[in-house]
Amino acid sequence: MCGRYASTKDPALLAAEFDAVDGTGDEAPGADYNIAPTKRVMAVVERQPEDEELERSIRVMRWGLVPHWAKDLSGAAKMINARAETVLTKPAYKQSAIKRRCIIPATGWYEWQPGEGRKQPYFITLGDDTSLAMAGLWSVWWKDDVPTVTCAVLTTDAIGAMTEVHHRMPLLLPPDRWSAWLDPASLDPSELLFPDPSIVEALELRPVSTEVNSVKNNKPSLMDRVSLTEDEKPSPTLFEPS
Repeated sequence: MCGRYASTKDPALLAAEFDAVDGTGDEAPGADYNIAPTKRVMAVVERQPEDEELERSIRVMRWGLVPHWAKDLSGAAKMINARAETVLTKPAYKQSAIKRRCIIPATGWYEWQPGEGRKQPYFITLGDDTSLAMAGLWSVWWKDDVPTVTCAVLTTDAIGAMTEVHHRMPLLLPPDRWSAWLDPASLDPSELLFPDPSIVEALELRPVSTEVNSVKNNKPSLMDRVSLTEDEKPSPTLFEPS
């Protein structure tokens, strides 16, 4: 977790929702119902250029963090997630966790519940028009004076009903944590690296079609609820401790 998610709003709507300005220019990706690693995604950042006021904006990034010291982009697909428990100590993530934090908006994310012989996909969402604010990190990788901005989603141990689907979940930020998380002057986010139970309680765990298993499929119906027969429901699984 998190290996696939959906982001269906245009940058203008996200800017309004997150009290930001649209800084995507002509780079904004369209609605995507099956975002996979290394795709272009939108993120919320706060920066304060020299002699200018602090600005919150929507930016386009590449999903899969690449540290500035990496030789190439080949490891990005393996760095789409960062564990909140170790993000302040792992060399690949530490500096971003201290200085370059972001919010990655999502309509919801997909998770696969293990079972005997099959995995059932679920779409986890708030079920209304409110975006999930996934805590993220970003970094800039340079080649021939051309920057590539990349990002990763923070994950935590699952809590509440989420434990029925997977043992990990994205770190979801309530609105009252947005400013503290994005503040570039705040160099210690340790008090924000824990899940908020109230958000988890509001989540809808929606069984969806196995069409989402293929990254080639990308359509709104991937988020639609499907009915499961008793035979189709995965058997309860005890997850290994993380």
